[in-house]
Amino acid sequence: MKQVVTAPDRSASGAKRARSRTTAQNPGHAVDYSDPAFSEAVIRWQKQHGRHALPWQNTHDAYRIWLSEIMLQQTQVAAVIPYYRRFLERFPNVQALAEAPSEDVMAHWSGLGYYTRARNLHRCAQRVVADHGGVFPSDPGLLAELPGIGRSTAAAITAFAYGTRAAILDGNVKRVFCRVFGIDGFPGAKPVEDQLWLRAVALLPEQDIGAYTQGLMDLGATLCTRGKPACERCPLAGQCVARATGRTHLLPTRKPKKAVPEKSITMLVIADRTHVLLERRPDSGIWGGLLSLPETDVLNPDDVGATEREERLAPAAAHYGSPRSFDRLQPFTHVFTHYKLHVWPYHVRLDSRREFAGEDSRVWYPVDRLADAALPAPVKKLLLAIFGEPDLLS
Repeated sequence: MKQVVTAPDRSASGAKRARSRTTAQNPGHAVDYSDPAFSEAVIRWQKQHGRHALPWQNTHDAYRIWLSEIMLQQTQVAAVIPYYRRFLERFPNVQALAEAPSEDVMAHWSGLGYYTRARNLHRCAQRVVADHGGVFPSDPGLLAELPGIGRSTAAAITAFAYGTRAAILDGNVKRVFCRVFGIDGFPGAKPVEDQLWLRAVALLPEQDIGAYTQGLMDLGATLCTRGKPACERCPLAGQCVARATGRTHLLPTRKPKKAVPEKSITMLVIADRTHVLLERRPDSGIWGGLLSLPETDVLNPDDVGATEREERLAPAAAHYGSPRSFDRLQPFTHVFTHYKLHVWPYHVRLDSRREFAGEDSRVWYPVDRLADAALPAPVKKLLLAIFGEPDLLS
């Protein structure tokens, strides 16, 4: 399989071309970011002290590597490992994943969060099978065109699976670069990110691309952490500008803070002794494609008494069966990336439930199977707390 070289060569002419590109993008500031000593230090450290026993390591299987990279986006390694193992048991290869029902995929992702990743994962598997014969491309440019895979993720997958020389630039790597090279400015801002990409490409080594890529990830995850970096053990400490200038706590520059929006909803736990009413959420928006609880107009338990609560909930509940009681449950707050969601749940007990005809968006779900349902984590926690208590079913 032909490898695709996405980094400039290190010959004199290659270095000249790299400097020319840098000059073109930064007029008046011709900078050569190449530094073989940097990559050598990272590779040497990774081989001696980096992580080597994670479930997705020690393989060139692009499917397993891709799966781990998607799961690790915005999620810690410890949280990913059990999901990764269960996912592989159910979907051992890209063909199995591509052919699986979306409900099954979402159920196995339930609780991991950022559910757009799961929908993109499923679509990506289908594209790999349909467009690439079930083989992930070794060209990071082609790979980045698939759903849910950006430039950095494509580079990581091809580096580990095929040895392709391509630069990564995830959050951990941005933090390492900003501290080691003393780069000011929020790394998510385009001018700063463009500079980081130039540096990331220029620093690529000629050999050991897998160890180098893993080493950058490991440094950011285990030593150059956001809170308390272990500078005394870092192989780059001697050249780290942030450490030399006492700015490790200031770099990388934090994103300017904005007021966090807040939203309130009321969820209804409508159930008889054996089944609870669930609704499938739209693919777009929060918890897209998952099952969840029906929602209604906001009922703040501090503002309504028992009589008013029953008067307002009874008409909606009567559509689903014969309601017997309407009880308030403990409110909770769930924090998303961009806002806080305040949930006021109510338990509507039914003497009998009404079956649905010709509907697929609503389902009476067996309460003894809730642990395996494709539910948002806070909703699953709420339901398991309710139906795990026998006295609440009486």
